[in-house]
Amino acid sequence: MNKILVVLFLVMGTCGLAQNTDYNTKNGYAVNGYDVVSYFVGVPMEGKKEFSTIYDGAMFKFHNQENLDTFKDDPSAYVPKYGGYCAYAVAINGKKVNVDPETYEIRKGKLYLFYNRGKNNTLDFWLNSSPNNLVSQADKNWEKIKN
Repeated sequence: MNKILVVLFLVMGTCGLAQNTDYNTKNGYAVNGYDVVSYFVGVPMEGKKEFSTIYDGAMFKFHNQENLDTFKDDPSAYVPKYGGYCAYAVAINGKKVNVDPETYEIRKGKLYLFYNRGKNNTLDFWLNSSPNNLVSQADKNWEKIKN
């Protein structure tokens, strides 16, 4: 009987740590280790290990204690759309593509990240298209690919 309880406890504990969303955790952290709160004050900054937390099964780093506390007060307000994958690629191709964490947009209070290499700055493509339509398409595609 005790063995069954131990197994049940382990299974339930493991399920509780599972991510509900597939986050882009390059280098082990969401948003390549950038502080998601810092985007909302207009200066994306790399986070520091000593100011980190787990949210929704993903590790997030912050530049300072204040930003960590702000995030903990309302994490859903700061997590990037589409798990931190390129918003344009999710919208156009329904694909999860890595991002340049310094290529971003805040739209209607949400953080969107984009791929940016060479002549492929997808933020430019996004802004030169119809971003609101792309958001709708990305939202639909994300429901299919997020897990």
